Parts: sequence; structure tokens; C-alpha cells
Amino acid sequence: MTTFTPASAAEVLDAVSWAVSEETPLEILGHGSKRDIGRPAQTEHAIDMSGLAGVTLYEPEELVLSARAGTPLAEIEALLKEHRQELAFEPMDYGPLLGGEEGRGTIGGTLAANLSGPRRLKSGAARDHILGIHAVSGRGEAFKSGGRVVKNVTGYDLSKGMAGSWGTLAVLTDVTFKVLPAAETEKTFVLRGLDDGPAAFAMAAAMGSSAEISSAAHLPRSVTGRVLDGALKGGASTLLRLEGFGPSVEYRLRTLTGLLASQGETEVLDEAQSRQVWREIRDCKPYADGTQRPVWRISMTPSEAYKMVAELRLHAGVDVFYDWQGGLVWARMEAEPQAEGIRALIAHFGGGHATLVRAPASYRASGAVFQPQPPALGALSRRLKEQFDPAGILNPGRMN
Repeated sequence: MTTFTPASAAEVLDAVSWAVSEETPLEILGHGSKRDIGRPAQTEHAIDMSGLAGVTLYEPEELVLSARAGTPLAEIEALLKEHRQELAFEPMDYGPLLGGEEGRGTIGGTLAANLSGPRRLKSGAARDHILGIHAVSGRGEAFKSGGRVVKNVTGYDLSKGMAGSWGTLAVLTDVTFKVLPAAETEKTFVLRGLDDGPAAFAMAAAMGSSAEISSAAHLPRSVTGRVLDGALKGGASTLLRLEGFGPSVEYRLRTLTGLLASQGETEVLDEAQSRQVWREIRDCKPYADGTQRPVWRISMTPSEAYKMVAELRLHAGVDVFYDWQGGLVWARMEAEPQAEGIRALIAHFGGGHATLVRAPASYRASGAVFQPQPPALGALSRRLKEQFDPAGILNPGRMN
């Protein structure tokens, strides 16, 4: 197996052009932190983008940062922290969940996987913050889209089109993101002892209030003890994050107390605990257990997700917790992934998406890892693939 390690965009272009001329497929890698998501690579050669790294532009006053695609996300986040700024979409680190190291993800992989975190309800995902890209298509052609300003020309936004493509359309070489000021402080309001259904209603009430919640999650009893080093002892925990200036956070905490105190016991996590618990929720730490037990990432309407889980528990051994006001379900199966049954239940309860983010390679090689697309959307995806990578050079088979 040949692994190309380009140190410039021109070397990426050379590598892809060679693959096109030889009609041989390539696996696209950063540091490999998400390599085990999707079907195993069906390639003999790879492009390792980790050498194409470094921040090329950072203008804190303009809220813009550009970097080469192989730049570690941890490096970018450390730089932003020095200026009290952040990537507001709070990208997840898949490394620990998949048995790897933390902090190994790259900024290019962040866009390719369209990463997000618990703040998605408020701030969206990577695609909502990308301003521009440079990339090489599967035709062996270099192209760029967007720029270093928030407003761009009208038309199809190729930058956003790369979000969630998992390296199957083009090899990103440079990316430009919008960054935002970080909150001065944060605290987390905790409501204890609620079952999944009442927790969903409590989160909906909080999100609909004037408290300006930035994140809402529910950890059932089986999960509560696996975060904050076990500090959340006892029953289930429903978590509501408040961010902003100190006086504003305190005022909104009082609003939540008045709204929800009658629902059960309450407590408040200070800034350090709040930051830690939301990092752990973001990175699915409760299931980062060093095993290959299947883990699903399920996105549904919050008012239906807990009903789907209740039905699923009647048919399979499963452990879950909820993010995004209950609309994101992390589910660890105790045995087989049961893809058909899970997706049938999701369809029965209003529809949604289920991605198998962790499973043995033998299952990933044959199962439907990503949610099958409806016919119209599938046809559009095929047309895009034909335009960007007609010979199927880039990450073939990963998403189907």
C-alpha cells in the first residue's frame, strides 16, 4: 500500500491526478480519528493529509480563521482560546469513542464530517460556519469556493456542499471558518430524577422560555454516574446550559428555577463542572469504554425520540442518553446493531436519521452504516458524485 503524505496543495493535486490516470482509488485521511466510521476503505493507496497543516490566516477582529486541512482541531481551539474566541458549533471529538486518542481530529475532517456538538440547537454545525475552501476534485482538478467574508455570491455553495461528504467528493486542502467570541461564563441547571418522557417535556419548556438555553441533554440513571467523574450521583439528570455574562446567567438560572423546581430536585454546576460535562456529552464519553459494542447516533424529533427508545427497549438490550433537547439519541447496543429494526422504528415514530458510528469492521463492511437516502435525494447525491468524482477515486464505498 502506498501512502502519499503531501506537504502542499500542489502535491495533493499531483497525487489525485496520478490516481485518476491510473484509475486507482484513494483513502483520504487526516489523523484517522474518524477512520472507523462508515464502511472500511476499499483502496490500496491513501493520502495522509496530516502534513498539510498550519493556520494561514487569523484575524480575531474580523472573526475569520483559515487553516490547511490537516491542521489539528486541538491546535486551532487552543489558538482561539487565547483570544477568547471559539468555533461556536463545538465540534465533537470522535477519537475516544472509537478507541483512539483525543485531540487527533483535523479541521478538514471537521467539515468533511459536518461535526457539531451540544450547542447545535443554537449554533448549527460546521456547514453553518464555513466561509470558503480550496480542494481537489476526483477529476484531478483544483478548485475553490467562497472566501474570507461572510457574504458570498449567489449560487450553489460548494463549501457547504463538502459538509458531510466524508471525503467522497473532493480532497480539502484549505478551509476558512467564521469564529465567534466565547461566552464570559457558563453554568448548568440540573433537574434530577425525571424519566425520559417528563425530561423531554421539561427540556421543551426550558427551550421555549426566556432563559436562552444553549444546550439541553438528558442522562438516564444508567448514564448519570459516567460523567463528571461520578459526581452526579443518584437518579437521572436533565441538564440545561446557560452561557453569557455573569449577571445574565444568574438571572436566567432564577428563571429556570421558577419554571422547573416543582418537577424535582435541582442543583447547579459551576463553570468548571459545566464545561467538563458538556465536553463529555459532546464526545459521547459514557460509551467511550474501549469496546466495539455498537453505538448509534440517531437524530429525530425530540417529542418522538423517547417514544422510539421505549419501544426499542422492548426488543433489544440498549443503553441511551439524549442531547439536542432530546432530538439526538446516543444508543449503545448490547449485542447486534439491529440496523433494520432501528430504522423501522425511527420511520414509525415520524422519521429521522440513524448512523452506526461504532461497530466491528466485519459488520460495517456489509451493513448500511449511514441512513439510506430517499430516492430523490439519492439521485441528487449520485449526480454530485458523478460531477466531482466520476471514476469513483475518492473514498469509494465508504458511504454506501
